[in-house]
Amino acid sequence: MDYKKLAELLYPNIKNTIEYYENEVYPKRKLPAGAKVTRLAPSPTGFIHLGNLYGAFVDERLAHQSGGVFMLRIEDTDEKRKVEGAVETIISSLEFFGLKFDEGAGIEGETGNYGPYFQSKRAEIYQCFAKHLIEMGRAYPCFCTEEELEEIRNRQVKENVNTGYYGKWARDRNLTLEEVEKHLNNNEEFVIRFRSEGREEGTFEIDDAIRGRLSIHENFQDVVILKTNGIPTYHFAHVVDDYLMRITHVVRGEEWLSTLPIHYEMFKTFEWETPVYCHTAHLMKMDDGAKRKLSKRKDPELGLGYYRELGYHPESVREYLLTILNSNFEEWRMENPDSPIDDFEFTLEKMSTSGALFDLDKLNNISKDVLLKIPSEEIYEFLLNWANEHKKEAATLLSSNKDEVIRLLSLGRDGQKPRKDLMYCRQIFDFISYYFDEYFKIEDSYPENINEEEAKKLLLAYLNTYDHTDDQSQWFEKIRIIASENGYAAKPKDYKKNPHMYKGHVGDVSTVIRIAIIGRASSPDVWELQQIMGEAKVRRRIEKAIH
Repeated sequence: MDYKKLAELLYPNIKNTIEYYENEVYPKRKLPAGAKVTRLAPSPTGFIHLGNLYGAFVDERLAHQSGGVFMLRIEDTDEKRKVEGAVETIISSLEFFGLKFDEGAGIEGETGNYGPYFQSKRAEIYQCFAKHLIEMGRAYPCFCTEEELEEIRNRQVKENVNTGYYGKWARDRNLTLEEVEKHLNNNEEFVIRFRSEGREEGTFEIDDAIRGRLSIHENFQDVVILKTNGIPTYHFAHVVDDYLMRITHVVRGEEWLSTLPIHYEMFKTFEWETPVYCHTAHLMKMDDGAKRKLSKRKDPELGLGYYRELGYHPESVREYLLTILNSNFEEWRMENPDSPIDDFEFTLEKMSTSGALFDLDKLNNISKDVLLKIPSEEIYEFLLNWANEHKKEAATLLSSNKDEVIRLLSLGRDGQKPRKDLMYCRQIFDFISYYFDEYFKIEDSYPENINEEEAKKLLLAYLNTYDHTDDQSQWFEKIRIIASENGYAAKPKDYKKNPHMYKGHVGDVSTVIRIAIIGRASSPDVWELQQIMGEAKVRRRIEKAIH
């Protein structure tokens, strides 16, 4: 077979050589020694999930810790799966969580010298490399129809052998030039298949940066590399792009391990250096006492939109993901409580290989710690931005009460034992919603030992003695007096010693006042809240509780 003639017959319009792309268009990068080049390469399907973010953090840390390059490539060769606006969603979601790309696809266009970064714009490049494989005798045209392929598969199932297009089952593997010409003259559609030299029983060894030394079965299938429309399959496109874009580390989920033999053989066929593969563990969750993979169908928390809608701060999510990305991160954080997260030295060796356990409760606890370190003014701005997008009716209230909201967010955050009340925007707004008359409601009941009539009596006494200018000690002393005059112990310890002598204690009286003003039995300091609310609002709420 004259393979050069075959290549020219199939792709007469492809004039460039692979050397042209290797040396002139995509030369080796000039980077510091040890610098890593990583890429996030999602498909624009409209759904970006936690797994994408999880892998993207690995990519970003590897690149930026080493003085390298972190890029975004859009793998959009599958027309059927494309969703309008998906690229914008991907970029804006990742940027929201603090991931900035050095080069690649962007909402405003592309940045960098190794584009186009949309695979759909690189068809001619892939055809050039496919033509080169044909010239080498390592690729060939296949004219099989869907029906013929189905027939081959049925026979394989019947004979109980591996299914696929390989060996004696690869009908068009050894077509003559004349046979190819005949098919072409009949205007028959064709795909280009990679001619594998692997053996069914063969194995090879490869180092995975997370999983260590792996022994894997060779690829023996003649996989499709170019579809009938000249657009590549995922397998071929990403191998060519990873080489030309000079990717050093490929981070992807463990579900791609089964495709590694195909990619490995293609790199070896071109005599290119294989990138370092890093196959991350699945994100897992506990369900009825057992671990299982996070599911798009069952678990809303898999989608990144879940965290944006609830209003998790990006720093909280980033901090949490590092706890499941690297087993030594929490220990480092305890030793470096105030250090910026980028000071932590991320390593692939400390990543789990058995499934990273995702826990929303733990995320919430970490979020409390992270938000405690963020100034109240910044939390306010974040909350307002969230409300403008997800709770518009609240945005106006937040905007027109800026100073008061910042003071509410600041309550109890100082001192030796600061309050950790704030987790994410929806919860934060619910937490401070009592301030706004539009959202105020009585959520808790009075203490069991105080009925409605007794509560009104206590509140009337409070209203009659209320002076908004009282300092905290004066204010609380008045509550003690109200408690004593109405049969309650002025100190909880007195009630504990002699419970039969009192109706209750001063804490019960305080709770009645708290519920009337805030609607809840638990809250930050009531005196401070009253100072923020203002006298008119405090009096109005107590009067409403009495009548």
